[in-house]
Amino acid sequence: MDRLPSAFLQLLTLAVVILSCNVHAADNIGINYGLLGDNLPPPAEVIDMYKAHNIAKLRIFDPNPDVLNALRNSGLEVYLGMKNQDLPGLAASQEATDDWFNTYVQPYLPDVNIACITVGNEVIPGELGPHVLPVIKFLQVHVRAKNLPIMISTTVATSNLATSYPPSAATLTPQSQEQLVPVMKELAEAQTPLMVQLYPYFAYASDPVNIRVDYSVMNATEVVVKDGELEYKNLFDAMYDCFVFVAEKEGAGNLKMSVTETGWPSGGNGDLTTPELAQTYNRNLMNHIASGVGTPKRPNIAIDGFIFAMFNENQKPEGVEQNFGLFYPDKSPVYELF
Repeated sequence: MDRLPSAFLQLLTLAVVILSCNVHAADNIGINYGLLGDNLPPPAEVIDMYKAHNIAKLRIFDPNPDVLNALRNSGLEVYLGMKNQDLPGLAASQEATDDWFNTYVQPYLPDVNIACITVGNEVIPGELGPHVLPVIKFLQVHVRAKNLPIMISTTVATSNLATSYPPSAATLTPQSQEQLVPVMKELAEAQTPLMVQLYPYFAYASDPVNIRVDYSVMNATEVVVKDGELEYKNLFDAMYDCFVFVAEKEGAGNLKMSVTETGWPSGGNGDLTTPELAQTYNRNLMNHIASGVGTPKRPNIAIDGFIFAMFNENQKPEGVEQNFGLFYPDKSPVYELF
C-alpha cells in the first residue's frame, strides 16, 4: 500500500485528537450540586442548567428526593452520596444496607442514571472510617444480586497523606494506612475507582511564597517539579499521582482513580481567590481532562473529574467555602466558563 503524505497524516492525527478531546469534555467532566443554601433555584431548574451547558455528570451528597425526582429521564450520569452519620447503622448488617438501597435508590431506577454510590464523604481517616469497607461490601453484594451497573466507592481527601512531596515519596498517615488500604485493595479487586478530592488552592493558600501560582492554576509552561524521570507542570497532577504512588506501595497498583471534587474559590481570601484565578484554574482543568493526556505517572489514561461546585452556597462557613460556585443562586455566572 502506498504511504500517505506526512502532511496529510499530521492533519488526520490532529483531527482525531480534536474529536477525542470533544468526547472527553462531554463524558469526563461533571459538577457537584450542593444544597447548602437557602436561596438556590428549584432542582428542576438546576437540572435544566446542567443540560443547557452540556454538563454530562452530576454529583449530589445525599439521596435528596426532590433532586432525584428532578433527575428522572434527564440522561445525566449521577454520583450519589450517603449521609456520613448513616454509616454506623448501615455497617451493622447486609439487611440494613439493603433497606437503605431499597428506600433511597431503588424507587428512582431506571429513570435516574445512578452510575456510582459513594460511601461516606471524606470520613477516612476518622471515627467513621472503619464503617466504610463493610458498607461498600454490602452494597456490592446488593447491586451484583440485582445485576445493576452501579459502582460502589468512597471519597477521600489529601489529609490521608503523611508525605506528599515529591509524589513518588507519598505515604499515608498511620490511621489512613489502617482504614484506607483495605478499601483500596477492595476497590482494586472490584475494578472500581477510588474517588479522590484534590484542591491545589488549599496547598497554594497555605504557602503562596514557595508554591507558584501558575503551577497551582495549571498555567505553567515549563516543568516546575522534577521527580526522577517524571516532570510536573501543575500541582493537580502531582496531587493525583501521590495517590497512584501510595496505591502501588500498598499493593493496589492497578487501582483506578477518579476526582470527585476539585475547584478554586472566586472570593473569600483576598488576591488568592479572584474570579480570574478561579476561571483560569477551572478552564485549564477542563482542557486538561478533555485532552486525555493523563498525568506523568499515568500518561494517556483519561481522568474523570468533578468541579466543585454548581452554586455559591450561603449556608456554608463564611469565607472561601461560600465562594466555590460557578453560578450565583440567581443562575447568573460568577465568571464565564462554558
